[in-house]
Parts: sequence; C-alpha cells; structure tokens
Amino acid sequence: MTNANLLNNDSGLPQQEWWVIRWLELLDSYRFKKRLERARNYAREGHVLSIEFSGSEVLAKVQGTEPEPYQVSLSLDPFTDEDWGFIIQSLSEKAIFSAQLLSGKMPDEIERVFTDNGLSVFPFRLSDVHSRCSCPDKANPCKHIGAIYYQLAERFSEDPFIIFQLRGRSKNKILEGLRNLRKQQINQNEKMSQQIEETVNKTEVVEEKSTQKNQPLDIKQFWQYSESLDPSLVVIVPPTDNKTVLDVLGRIPLAYEEAKIVKDYLQQVYQTVSQQAMITALKRDE
Repeated sequence: MTNANLLNNDSGLPQQEWWVIRWLELLDSYRFKKRLERARNYAREGHVLSIEFSGSEVLAKVQGTEPEPYQVSLSLDPFTDEDWGFIIQSLSEKAIFSAQLLSGKMPDEIERVFTDNGLSVFPFRLSDVHSRCSCPDKANPCKHIGAIYYQLAERFSEDPFIIFQLRGRSKNKILEGLRNLRKQQINQNEKMSQQIEETVNKTEVVEEKSTQKNQPLDIKQFWQYSESLDPSLVVIVPPTDNKTVLDVLGRIPLAYEEAKIVKDYLQQVYQTVSQQAMITALKRDE
C-alpha cells in the first residue's frame, strides 16, 4: 500500500488533492515503512510543535522522547530569479491559473508551466529534498523529518502556494509579479487603442478631404486655380481642332430651325467668352 493510500485511509490529513499525493509519493521510495508509520502518527498526534518558513527553507520543532523538541529543517533547490520571471510570465498568460491558485486549488496543468521552462515544481526523488534533524537518529528521513513531510502535505492542501515558496518565491511575490505584468498588459492595450484611434482619425480626415474633392464643382470657381504657376511655363492657345463646346455636346434636341437659331447664338457667346478668356489669361502683369 502506498503512502498516498495510507494517508487517504487513516492519517486524518486531507485526501483528494493530486498535488498532495504527488508530494507524499516521494516517501514511497523510502524502504523503512515502520519508520514512516511512526512519522505519520507523530504528525497526526500533535508532535509537530511549529512550522515556519525562513525564505524558502522550512524550520520546524518536533517533540520527541526528550524534554527539548528536536530542530528540523527541510528545503528544495530554489529556482533563480530568471526562472521565476519566465514562470510568472507563463502564469500571467492563463488567468485561470491565478484564479484557481487563489481559490486554494492547484491547476491540473500547472506542471506544464514549469516543464515548458525546463523546470519541475515537484522533486523527483527523496534525495532532492534537503533535510536535517537534531535527533540522534542517523537515518534520513527520521520520524521527525517524516512528520514534517506529512504536515507540509496538510499545508499544501490548504494553500498550494507553499510548494512555490519551497522553490524560492513567496505567494506575495508571485501575486505582485502577476499584478505588474497585468498592469503592463493594460498599458500596452491602452497604447495600442490610442494608436488605433489616431489612425482612425487620420483616415477620417483623409476620407473627408477625398469627399470634399468629389463634391460638385461651384460654377463660380470653375476657372479659378488656387496654386501659383510660373507664367513662363504656361502656354495658352485656342483648340487646334477648332471644336467648340457645342461640337462636343452634339445635336441640340430642338426642331431644325429652332436648333439653328440657338446654336448660332451660342456660338457667338462661346466665341466671345473664349476671346475674353484668352485676353485675361495673357495679362501676365496681373
């Protein structure tokens, strides 16, 4: 029977959480099962007087057979600040992870966050856990250290962030890192929204100018040109094909006699207008 099953059956400690079982499975490799039985009883019967964290190291007092409690320490190899930077970045990309951790639940896929960064949140072997006890027992883990394993399992059940503290980063530091990344993301989104708004405004201005250009021409401004021209570069001559506007427009939809009268009149008008336009255009001194 595995230690996880022993824990589930009669230890009185939390039973269901997969991350607690992962932690306790480390003890399965320990061959002194009776020693583990005593360690489990110590944890259950209140022999663990205190558990405190000093950075990433666990410091505990366990009451044994002597009047003075034994001093126990336990730690894992902490991750570097750079490692934690990648981990927190990965956690921030999935908000559900933070929400589940804050609710006291270890996300099912949390290990993927660490393995993708070449790390493992849980130790692989019992030897990966560094532990010491002031008792005379030379075995490691002794029953006092084993009692701390079981007590930590209970703590993990209540707060999964504790396993992260063993790896060198406290709950407050992790949450602070997540909040800072969230602020950066919000600032980036606001900056992007501002850039999009500026682009839209510029587009609207261009479209407005384009719309203005496509508006019907004012007949009073038809012959006006707002830009300056070098007179020496401008050559104004009558049409070489002698065609008038009437020729371009084609036949006037009137009876023959009426159309002839209108056409003759308009030809005189266009001829006069053309002559006047040439005179105006050739006034170089204005």
